[in-house]
Amino acid sequence: MHKNNFRNIAIIAHVDHGKTTLVDGLLKQSGVFGSHKAVETRVMDSMDLEKERGITITAKNTAVYYEDVKINIIDTPGHADFGGEVERSLSLVDGVLLLVDASEGPLPQTRFVLKKALAKQLPVILIINKIDRSDARIDEVINEVYDLFIDLGADDHQIDFPIVYTNAKNGVARLNINDENNDLKPLFDLIVNKINGPVAIDDHIPQFLITNLAYDSYVGQVAIGRLQNGSLKMNTQYCLCAENENRFNQKLSACYTFKGLQRIQIDTLEAGDIIAIAGIENISIGDTVSCNENPVPLPRIQIDRPTVSMNFHVNNSPFAGIDGKFLTSRNLNDRFNKETLSNVSLIINQLENTNVFEVNGRGELQMAILIETMRREGYEFMVSKPEVIIKKEDNLILEPTEKVFIDVDEDHVGVVTEKLSKRKGQMTNLQNNGFGRVALEFIIPSRGMIGFRSQFLTDTKGSGIMNSLFDSYKPWFGLIPQRTNGVMIADRPGKVTGYASLSMEDRGELFVDVGEEVYAGMIIGERNKRDDLDINITKEKKLTNMRSATSEATVTLRASKNLSLDQCIEFIAEDELIEVTPNNIRLRKMELDANKRISKKRKEKLNNS
Repeated sequence: MHKNNFRNIAIIAHVDHGKTTLVDGLLKQSGVFGSHKAVETRVMDSMDLEKERGITITAKNTAVYYEDVKINIIDTPGHADFGGEVERSLSLVDGVLLLVDASEGPLPQTRFVLKKALAKQLPVILIINKIDRSDARIDEVINEVYDLFIDLGADDHQIDFPIVYTNAKNGVARLNINDENNDLKPLFDLIVNKINGPVAIDDHIPQFLITNLAYDSYVGQVAIGRLQNGSLKMNTQYCLCAENENRFNQKLSACYTFKGLQRIQIDTLEAGDIIAIAGIENISIGDTVSCNENPVPLPRIQIDRPTVSMNFHVNNSPFAGIDGKFLTSRNLNDRFNKETLSNVSLIINQLENTNVFEVNGRGELQMAILIETMRREGYEFMVSKPEVIIKKEDNLILEPTEKVFIDVDEDHVGVVTEKLSKRKGQMTNLQNNGFGRVALEFIIPSRGMIGFRSQFLTDTKGSGIMNSLFDSYKPWFGLIPQRTNGVMIADRPGKVTGYASLSMEDRGELFVDVGEEVYAGMIIGERNKRDDLDINITKEKKLTNMRSATSEATVTLRASKNLSLDQCIEFIAEDELIEVTPNNIRLRKMELDANKRISKKRKEKLNNS
């Protein structure tokens, strides 16, 4: 039976199309915030990294009341690297709001999230957002959405979706673009009238599928999910159906429902609602809480497998332990165990070398977020270059490929096409809209995308737009050239001097500043030639000895290039590492000893000859 007092929905969209802003509006107009209360924007993006990057990283839920109906809302990430969050979220809901920018139209991640929703047979309400944009092309965008539905194999019922036009920033929704109402009431009405309440049976045995985890300093681990059937009560014993065992006689210490941004503690939880419980230890995502006598678990959550791996090493550099609080392999192991409790798209393997952990995930962005989060928590470690995860079928080596969508000025089409073709990219579509911009589509091995993004921004002078989406596994494409230039490496420890830096300006671009401490084997710049170069960047000499003609001559150094974490991940080669500490990000060679590096190269040449 449908529980018509509930509606469970997820908001899905491409990055930056306005999901979180729309949730802000729904919260305000439902009365969650008082009329005189100052409310920050993007209230659902609670993580510092979410606010800094302007993207949603983890799915979060809230609840509003409209008339007599409780509407549970899941705000989902829009980036494919966080697809695990999207997949978990869709297992909670009975319908989705598909948000599309009125100017940009459906973009690659729109395809990704919509494909997941259609696969689960979820009804869709299309929201055309940002209708106030001067470059809005509403009719064209709607047609593009219809084309996308058809392309994804939607049936006639799925294609027959309602449409609402919104300006989420101003809290306006209209069923007709020419309507004059100035609130979100039309959207609330559509949610209640077009999306059915959850199918749930009150007098059934309890079945609660855990889809998310949180931690509370008072009650400990908090499990979040949808109560599919039955009810859960305080002071009652239940069974936890884990992956490999049933744990009986589990008692709840707290039961929560959601209202606005708060968890409200109650004694009895009702079927069909999105809820939270506490009191059961060592819960994992995908577990089911059921009755103690005859438990019936629900199917575990299935998500796409990881496609990218990085190795996390215990930091063994000469500067190890200066910044960080958590340095050991045990610290890293505990942190990864904690991460996998809530992040189901990550797989962690400890290698034979107990100081190295293999972390498998969905993409470079997901890895960068994990690294940045850990360093802010006080962890110190090293990471390797990302590698794709290959498969073997019928004696064939298969590697992941991506569909790449690019929008560039006409002048940059040639250089972008050339660069991608060298990386084994195959153009599948080209559209020139006649306004100076060209849309390109490529199929390219995921290996070919590693390190390309920064090149792309340079080649397009920052004006290019690029998005990618996992496509499929295809036979190995062969050798793909990566970084073409070598690096400059410090050959001894010490402080960077102005004299040494000046003498290196014609050799390449430095990553370090004058006065910065370096160690032997640390990468201090990018060379303008193919081979690596070991240099003395600490050499001292008075600048007055370099004056050529006048005593007033001055020396000006070119500013060093400070790489961000994302740029470092793209930049490094297979024999290099990124040293990550709470206060510093450094590049280094895996082997710090220059003589050992030379010896290893000689052996490799002999073996290959």
